[in-house]
Amino acid sequence: MLTQVSVDYYGRLERGNLTGVSESVLASLVRALQLNDVEELHLRDLIRACDTTIRPAKPRTAQPKISPAVVRILEAIGDLPAVIQNGRLDIVAANRMGRALYVDQFDTPQLPANHARFTFLDPRGRLFAPNWDQAANDIVAILRAEAGRDLHDRRLTDLIGELSTRSDEFRIRWAAHNVHQHRSGSKRIHHRAVGDLSLDFEVLSLDSDPHLRLVVFSAEPGSASYDGLQLLSNWAATLKISAEVPTGS
Repeated sequence: MLTQVSVDYYGRLERGNLTGVSESVLASLVRALQLNDVEELHLRDLIRACDTTIRPAKPRTAQPKISPAVVRILEAIGDLPAVIQNGRLDIVAANRMGRALYVDQFDTPQLPANHARFTFLDPRGRLFAPNWDQAANDIVAILRAEAGRDLHDRRLTDLIGELSTRSDEFRIRWAAHNVHQHRSGSKRIHHRAVGDLSLDFEVLSLDSDPHLRLVVFSAEPGSASYDGLQLLSNWAATLKISAEVPTGS
């Protein structure tokens, strides 16, 4: 009734028969379901995925190649933790401070380091995120949005299958179908070397590769977390952590 379409037509939409759906019907769905901007974008991604007139993309299996220019920019952000991650939440590159911040994530035989795998399958994940439930909810919602955006990412499919099989916490959250985009905000972290940190973050898309995002962390000058980042920098120096691009097969 709210979308002003028949029950049969709405049933077709829910079954994925979205060929030829008009913009007016789509706008009615968004209003009736009270979708926010991220949820509307997810709906449009699903519609594109169901459009049989679009030639399907080839499955992507290789890790993206980080351009030398992007690596130089990453390394130039010397005093702040910065990483480059993809939609699967793999950390595909990090500067010295980023490596220090996520030192436990990189301590894994399975590269590239992955936020979701660390959060749900590594016991250190609960120690690293003091607000673990919220962090877990956000991670699953980000992966759900990415799944709608790119149905041909074999590595993403494999990751979701692995997490669903090995983690009840992930499987329950995945069934909720929530979607989320990480653009800016704050993150609470418990770092094993410097203690508790409350960091602001900004996420920037890279035009050279739409699948990659640059994430930069900072703290308010004069705050305890600002001092914590200074300690993190000193600690990283003792470990001789260098800026590098971690890769996986």
